Amino acid sequence: MTHSPARRTILLATGAATLAVGCGEYGNDNSDSGSSSVKAGTELAKTSDIPVGGGKIFKDEKVVVTQPKKGEFKAFSDICTHQGCQVASVSGGTINCPCHGSKFNITDGSVAHPPANQPLPEKQIKVSGDSIELA
Repeated sequence: MTHSPARRTILLATGAATLAVGCGEYGNDNSDSGSSSVKAGTELAKTSDIPVGGGKIFKDEKVVVTQPKKGEFKAFSDICTHQGCQVASVSGGTINCPCHGSKFNITDGSVAHPPANQPLPEKQIKVSGDSIELA
């Protein structure tokens, strides 16, 4: 005599599988670490495009360029280290993630406001004259 699984067993298994798939969507699997397919040497912006004390997000290139002080340019991944959302704005001295409110300092990418607990990875850029390029 063969017994078929109880309804409760099927529901639990289905629910667990659904939960596992749903959690994977926002998991902290930053395996690409904000990498992009844009080649080194590609111009991102002119220096005049990046405000002093602020920055600009380049979504296609997955990079944020900031200018903490006049003439000092920094670049970071635009992927939040909390759950992998793309940051949405730069204001008030921070790079801001819309998903859960994480904020990162424009000077070094460090966490200014949790829930993120890891800094934004730094990206390499090169400033040549008035041009900012990926290095």
